[in-house]
Amino acid sequence: MTRKSQAPSGSLLGLAFAAALFLTAPAAQAREDCQKRIVRADHKLHEAVEHHGWQSPEAERWRHELGEARSYCWEHSHRWWDEDSRRWHDQRDWDDHDHDRDRH
Repeated sequence: MTRKSQAPSGSLLGLAFAAALFLTAPAAQAREDCQKRIVRADHKLHEAVEHHGWQSPEAERWRHELGEARSYCWEHSHRWWDEDSRRWHDQRDWDDHDHDRDRH
């Protein structure tokens, strides 16, 4: 009789674990996508400045893309990735001109 009463609780535990994985996986994927998007825009901005100059249309495009990526992440997960300091921020404290210091 004891075995039968334990089986449902074990099944419930397994079901709860599966549900937790199912619910957290999309959030983890969204954070990873946000991070990749910001990393790409930041990298492209640095390349555009190096190859075309600070005030080039290419650099302006990637400055815009970086801002859009940060905004998207903030709106969807209330976090954004700072590639330069390699950490997540939980405040909307980025500076749209934070790469001005990189100006050559």
